[in-house]
Amino acid sequence: MTDLTPAADAEARILEWLLARNPELQAIPDDMDLIENRVIDSLDFMEFVFLLEEVTGRSNLLDGVSVDAFRSLAAIRSTFLAG
Repeated sequence: MTDLTPAADAEARILEWLLARNPELQAIPDDMDLIENRVIDSLDFMEFVFLLEEVTGRSNLLDGVSVDAFRSLAAIRSTFLAG
């Protein structure tokens, strides 16, 4: 059993998913542009959204959200995991 908060657990799963698809990366800085650096590409984007829906327990995450919400771990944290 893990001692992580739900948000920390969600963030750990997101990071694990990103690193599994980008084995050349050892770490992903909070401010790295995930789209510009092709950490998330167009082929993976919908799968990534499904992962976010799963870890947050929310659906329709794309409603009213711009692509900037997905650009970095910091943006993902503040948009989908905060509060």
